Amino acid sequence: MNKKTILVVDDDNDILSALNMLLVAEDFSVQLMQNPQAALTALKHSSIDLVLMDLNYTRDTTSGEEGLALIADIRRFDEDIPIVVMTGWATIEVAVSTMQNGANDFIQKPWDIDRLLAVIDNQIRLAQSEKNTQKLQQQNQLLQQQVDNEHQGELVVISAAMKQTMAVIEQVAITNASVLLTGENGTGKSMFARYIHQHSARCNTNQISVNMGAVTESLFESEMFGHVKGAFTDAKNTRIGRFELADGGTLFLDEIANTPYSQQGKLLRVLEDSEFEKVGGNKTQSVDIRLVSATNANMEEAVTQGHFRKDLLYRLNTITIEIPPLRTRQEDIIPLAQSFLAKKSQGKATKAISSEAKKALQLYEWPGNIRELAHVIERAQILSKNQEILVADLALPQLTENKMIDGELLNKESEILATLADIELTAIDQRLAHFDGNALKAAKSLGLSRSAFYRRLDKV
Repeated sequence: MNKKTILVVDDDNDILSALNMLLVAEDFSVQLMQNPQAALTALKHSSIDLVLMDLNYTRDTTSGEEGLALIADIRRFDEDIPIVVMTGWATIEVAVSTMQNGANDFIQKPWDIDRLLAVIDNQIRLAQSEKNTQKLQQQNQLLQQQVDNEHQGELVVISAAMKQTMAVIEQVAITNASVLLTGENGTGKSMFARYIHQHSARCNTNQISVNMGAVTESLFESEMFGHVKGAFTDAKNTRIGRFELADGGTLFLDEIANTPYSQQGKLLRVLEDSEFEKVGGNKTQSVDIRLVSATNANMEEAVTQGHFRKDLLYRLNTITIEIPPLRTRQEDIIPLAQSFLAKKSQGKATKAISSEAKKALQLYEWPGNIRELAHVIERAQILSKNQEILVADLALPQLTENKMIDGELLNKESEILATLADIELTAIDQRLAHFDGNALKAAKSLGLSRSAFYRRLDKV
């Protein structure tokens, strides 16, 4: 456990020496400063857990105005750090004034050692508790969003293609290496990222996910590194960024190729140095994360075209793992479909899949991969009027008259009656396939902004 650091500010060398001996003996790390200017400099360049400060300095030894000004300056810099004031000119009015101006507690000189240590310990624990609560609330929000967005199928590994891929994933998961997952849209890269986290040494910590395609350039730093209160017009409160939320755990950057080029240098810096600053703040914070990224783009091509930094790519792809498309995993299709069907039954008897429907599932090309399969099965489970899912219930949009099952033509009625969501999904999948997984080109061809494109992709 790291030592807590206390910044002591007083213009009396004897007091500084006495407090230093006392606090070091209590296993604190101590920084000693003799004036407000030096204290502010220390706060900007060091990680301080509590400020223990005098109210009066050499310019004015009785009014306390210098101390009150220092409290105000500290609060402008950091609204959460505990401040404990000490003075030999103790009155009720002075104590009330310090608390009104932002101090957390008040100690009279000469101090009672037990009370001083109790106040310091209490204020540090309260600050840590508030920070943990805020962090936990944001983590819970993000984790719920991840659960809502991820398809919930079982991990099926029957085909040779998946067995080979899983062998690499299991070998890499137990290390701390950065991993880049590649593959077509909908192949389940987010699911495999979670598998890597759950089988790593960090499995008891959180995995925090970010869809980089949905992070606007203007809010990139705030989203990734956080911001302090008042950093910009809408910054009503201090916000914890994704790197800080993932500290000690895994950070999953989905659609990494869509990171704005102007922000890639900032991302590289925190990955290289494991340090960052909140927007509007000057305090450098350290972070310990395991990085997993994913993309459906050709990263080498993106580098060649000047859309992605080569040095950042080298930070991401210590290990590159390609997730195979569903069409190359024939043996996995039916078990995956049955897994999705069981999950969507919600306690009711699970419907069977007819032999013709199974053949139809295997004949289909699955441009949307596992995500599309999950939607097809959910829709079929809802629309099927029997305890057996038939070909017509699947409503597969690209099965044509030329594909036959047991000598019977598959009609296109299901395609004609497809819902708007189905049509959107088909259009998105077709455009992604046409542009080799390049989401930006697909969005442009559909007349959508990048953020609008990803919102639709998350819905369907």
